[in-house]
Amino acid sequence: MAKEKLSFYDVKTKAKFETAEFEVREKNGRFYAVAKSQAEGATHECWRVLSKVDAAKFG
Repeated sequence: MAKEKLSFYDVKTKAKFETAEFEVREKNGRFYAVAKSQAEGATHECWRVLSKVDAAKFG
């Protein structure tokens, strides 16, 4: 089963994008979906806060 797409906001390029290519990370007890920026030539990551339920679903 493929992951569903999540919407991310790239703060550096000020653009929204959707992707199914992300990983779930835990930091300080909170869960985040982390995706690589889709801007041309960009190497930074975009983070989105997830609930515990969503982290369990995607993780």
